[in-house]
Amino acid sequence: MAREARYARVRRIVGLTRRLTAAPGRLYSLAELAAETGAARSTVSEDVALIDEVLREAGQGGVETVTGAAGGVRWLDTVSAARARELVQALIVELSDPERIIPGGFLYMTDVIFSPHWAERIGALIATRFLPLGPDMVLTMETKGIPLALTTARALGLPLAVARRESRVTEGPSLSLNVVSSSGRIGAMSLPRRAIPQGSRVLIVDDFMKGGSTARGLEDLCRELGAKAIGCAALCETPAPNPRKALEYFSLLRLEAVDDAKRAVSLSPAESFTRYLEEAGSDA
Repeated sequence: MAREARYARVRRIVGLTRRLTAAPGRLYSLAELAAETGAARSTVSEDVALIDEVLREAGQGGVETVTGAAGGVRWLDTVSAARARELVQALIVELSDPERIIPGGFLYMTDVIFSPHWAERIGALIATRFLPLGPDMVLTMETKGIPLALTTARALGLPLAVARRESRVTEGPSLSLNVVSSSGRIGAMSLPRRAIPQGSRVLIVDDFMKGGSTARGLEDLCRELGAKAIGCAALCETPAPNPRKALEYFSLLRLEAVDDAKRAVSLSPAESFTRYLEEAGSDA
């Protein structure tokens, strides 16, 4: 009987771990989990406490308990400072490959951005950075920002909205505006009016930050829709990113130079990332 009880608990803990980690940010009531496992709520609570302890020791986030009548437990895919540092160093190694240099002094990054392996880890780090600000939505601009924004939204358990370069009749009434890029080109961005509810706190996520025109345009769209942009995150930036100062800004990498002649790429951790690690260390 003792062996059967141990086996039943192992199965229950594995099932609970799978259930929680499959949907980051989703709130489960103890009554719901107890009904699914056939165990008492007190037993489920003990199991969840053990899961939380193991995940935190492994640096794989943790289980948060939300009190109150509508409370419960949820897994947050938070990234430790050590894991964040390892990720950025791995990205620098991956993206510094001279074979990624494209004629004209450009760096090929699309495969990393669209890789589930990289995108999930990047999204979890961005989510960890902005979780304390309490966003309600994640917003990006088509198309290369979508994978990173989607994994960020998943890690936060939030919906994602995507602005397009032109409105689509299938998405209903939209708000559009023109944006002047750092190169002087005029482009349009459009967002369905129902994509972001009024009063939402919005996190903007993009793949690359250069002049900051995309971030400022998305912030303007939020304002026109009665929402508030609370932060902006990017995978990589140039030496002079320029989002609005009112936005909390975060980038993982800084692209200093791409030398086509010497076949050399100069990448480093972004200043905002280094500052984040310093603050995370002081809070430890």
